[in-house]
Amino acid sequence: MSRRKGFFARFHRSLRWILRVVLILVIADLVYLTMIWPDWKTLAQGDIPRSSFMQLYTERQVERGWPKLRWQPVPQSKIPRHLIRAVLLAEDSRFYAHSGFDLIAIREALDYNLGRGEMLIGASTISQQTVKNLYLSPSRDPLRKWHEVALTFGLEQNLRKSRILELYLNVAEFGRGIYGVQAASQAYYGIDVGMLSLAQAAELAACLPSPVKNNPEVRTERFQRRSQRILDLLTRELSATVNEASFTDGGSAGREAVSERGLIHRTNAGAVFRPRLTAGPALSVTDHSVPPVQPAELAASGQ
Repeated sequence: MSRRKGFFARFHRSLRWILRVVLILVIADLVYLTMIWPDWKTLAQGDIPRSSFMQLYTERQVERGWPKLRWQPVPQSKIPRHLIRAVLLAEDSRFYAHSGFDLIAIREALDYNLGRGEMLIGASTISQQTVKNLYLSPSRDPLRKWHEVALTFGLEQNLRKSRILELYLNVAEFGRGIYGVQAASQAYYGIDVGMLSLAQAAELAACLPSPVKNNPEVRTERFQRRSQRILDLLTRELSATVNEASFTDGGSAGREAVSERGLIHRTNAGAVFRPRLTAGPALSVTDHSVPPVQPAELAASGQ
């Protein structure tokens, strides 16, 4: 009996110490979160900030012999809408429908990965990737993931979707030392981002999420499959939009037709695609004409 009492006494003491250590760690982590917590008001309307990933790259560049960092932030108004659409199709097709976390994508990724017994695809949203790039590190440890969740919640509560997208397109990595769509356009094609074709937009979107391994310069087989898949989706969506606009305007060549997925401006040269980016539902690809990108499809293309 005395031995049993002694065991329980030691167990209770150990448990108290463990709880104290856990409490200290939680408090320390909350202090750290407070220190890195952004000024959301400034982020919502100020200049595009340099990300922590860029800072880390700059610190390692000379030591590792990497090329000089290339980054030239641009406002969303200078980014072609077909590039924005390509990135959404590739990375987060339900961006305007979720609040920072895509539960459908998480479930699909879990099913896909469990079915194959390994981690092949992830389910991070553009919002999650934005806070990771801006404030965190490439580490995959659970603590960093918790910080990502907390910051994503703050981001979604304080910034418009259009601003989140603008930030992401300007801080995402598109190759070794190449950050943002403007630097990527100049590095790979020698042109400003506003001049990108549909095919070039699809290729830039295909760089994500592994830009060092997959980009227009190395042109791996996986990269080419993925970029072609994105281009097919873009073309299919454009075709559906044009057909819908033609039906809506009854074939009249001078009028502007409004479709569910965007705007088609009629000109003498033909129809020019103008995807509407201001409303969430208009960007969903879950409608009958354009199916969502499935994990299996993107994995087969190199996700």
